[in-house]
Amino acid sequence: MFGRQVTLKLKNNSAEELNRIVETEILPILRRQKGFRDETIFIAPERMEAVANSIWDTKADAAAYDHTAYPEVLKALSNVIDGTPIVKNFEFASATFPQVAASRLV
Repeated sequence: MFGRQVTLKLKNNSAEELNRIVETEILPILRRQKGFRDETIFIAPERMEAVANSIWDTKADAAAYDHTAYPEVLKALSNVIDGTPIVKNFEFASATFPQVAASRLV
């Protein structure tokens, strides 16, 4: 399995709107992607920062998303983020989330 971490600089007072966009626009996009497993988003409104972590079956699945649907996600986020998000990629090590941990066994 493979992970992507995206760090976002938020505009002032946009944490609530970010949550709405994630629920109504971004998660449906992610769920349509081949190999997508899970998404977590952490928001630090006091620092105007958010970190999104997505888990994928393979590095190729994450790369395909990056080149096809990720531009659509960035467009959806354009009103709540400042600048360009920082994307980092990781090899999956472990998780305690039951769905993710179980999928590692498949």
